[in-house]
This record gives sequence, structure tokens and C-alpha cells, in this order.
Amino acid sequence: MKLISIQNNKGIPKYQQIITSIEVALQQELLQKGDRLPSVNKVRLEFSLSRDTVLLAYDELKKRGIIYAIPGKGYYVKSVEISIKQKIFLLFDELNIFKEDLYNSFLENIGTTAQVDIFFHHFNVPVFQKLIHDSNGNYTKYIIMPTNLEEAASIIKTLPVQDVYILDQTNPELLNYPAVYQNFVKDIYEGLLKGKAKLNKYKKLIMIFPGFREPLGMKIGFEKFCNDHAFEYEIITEFKNREITKGEVYIIPSDRELVSVIEKAKLQNLQLGNDYGIISYNETPLKKVVENGITTISTHFEMMGQLLAQMILKGKKEQIENKSDLILRNSL
Repeated sequence: MKLISIQNNKGIPKYQQIITSIEVALQQELLQKGDRLPSVNKVRLEFSLSRDTVLLAYDELKKRGIIYAIPGKGYYVKSVEISIKQKIFLLFDELNIFKEDLYNSFLENIGTTAQVDIFFHHFNVPVFQKLIHDSNGNYTKYIIMPTNLEEAASIIKTLPVQDVYILDQTNPELLNYPAVYQNFVKDIYEGLLKGKAKLNKYKKLIMIFPGFREPLGMKIGFEKFCNDHAFEYEIITEFKNREITKGEVYIIPSDRELVSVIEKAKLQNLQLGNDYGIISYNETPLKKVVENGITTISTHFEMMGQLLAQMILKGKKEQIENKSDLILRNSL
């Protein structure tokens, strides 16, 4: 019995008819795990197709994890599970509570016909490169958080350009790729501007900016706001061994530094929101209750996951700037 059936007047692309034929054969148990598929040349000659048409079909099945190739021998059935239409490679920088919100939102919105494999590069270029190299050709879509890695663009360009999506941070070298991203310069500037009435009662704004993992746009937006609105300011790389002076507001991207500032203030018997202020970056549930509420500047991570899933499901190729907001609480 023939495994592959193609009709010239069906109105469906020939490569898609090959894919459908293999799926039907798997459903009907005409193909089992480990079985060899008809060779590319055999299919090509039997149906008068181009080699590229057959390879396109087999590559799509390979990306979905249904078949695999042995060089010089052919293609074999890897899995009989055909309900997975998208096999997605998702590369995060690190896992934290707000990235977890993004991930869960993406999973909820992408649907049950997608398999999502998540990986982490931890801001390490060799790890970033290896994960992308090892995944190349094995997925239908690649979602990448490049963060501020200097070599990210050249590594990403080794992937199939039509299958890549950029998440959270982008840069001029990646503008040809669809993305859902944060505009860090704009977000921190507009967040501080929204809180300007509260900030006016303080003497000095201090950003704790280690500069390793934090997007440079945060620093640029902060400096621009302070210069535009005549605020005295300082940028420090760490809080360690520092005394808090009354009238200071700390803008803190790192939650570890947030804890350090609050602990130091308690030792100095300073009252948050009166003697000094805090604006944290990235909203988490705990910040609603810690010290009666920590003011945050944060993007909407659930929306980011939703927008990304919708873009993939609808086949759109857009650059979407995700919304951010200042959430005022008692720390300011």
C-alpha cells in the first residue's frame, strides 16, 4: 500500500500533501516507530516533484519531532505522535518569578498542539551558542532572549531566519526579526515622569546598576530623566558598605540589592517613604506587601507571553513594544 498520495488538482501545496500522507499513515499504523520512509529520490521521481519540495516536507516533519535523518541512509519515524503541530525552542536568560509569569502566559495561549522546550543561557555566550547550535533544524520555531550578549546576533543568524522570534530585548542588529520587546529607555523615563510629583520631595535619585545583566537602556533612560528635569543623581554599581542619606531615592533593578537597601535602612532606623524612597524594577506579588508596598516600574509579562503566542499562531511578523507602567505604592 502506498504511503504517500498526491493529487495535482487538489489546491493544496505538494509538500503539505506529503506531510498529510505521512500523518495519515501513522494514524492508520501503516508506519511504526523506527520504520524507514520512502527516500527523497523515490518520492521525487514517482510524483515528478522537485527535490526541494520533498525535502521541505521531510524537514517540517523533522522539526516537529516526527521523523529523524541518518546521513547516507534516509529518514525514519521517531514518534507516532502527530498532534504536535509546533515544536518550539524557547531560550530564556534565567528563570525568575516574572519570567515564570511570561512563560506560563505563553504556554496558556499557544495551545495544546505545541510542544515547548525551555532552555537557559544564564548570560553565558558559549552556553548560548551551544544551545542554539544543538537545536538548529530540530524545531519549527525559535524564541530567543538575547539580552545584552554582544555576540548574540551573529549566533542567532545561523538559525532559519523565517522561524526566529526575539523576546524581551532587541537591538539594531536584530531588527529584521519579529519581536515582543521592552523599550527600556522609554519605560524608565516615562515611569519616573509619572512619579515626578512624588520624587520632587526628595533630594537625590540613585540608580544601582551593576551593568552585567541589566539592559543599558535602563541607565540611559534614568540619566535622561534626571538631566531633563534637573534632579541630582548618581549611578552606582553596588550598594555594599553604603550609608543611606535622608532624602535619597533608590532605583533598583536587582531584587538582591532591594533587600540590601531595606536591611540597611532598618539598621539606620529610617522610614521608607518618608526618610528615603525606593522604586524597584519588575513587578512581583511580594512587592505588593513588602514594607507596606514597593513602588515598581514594570512591563506586563503576562501580556508579553500572550502577544508572542498570538504572533506565532497567526503567522505574523511584527515588532511589538510591550506596555510598561509605574505602580505607585508606599515606598515613594
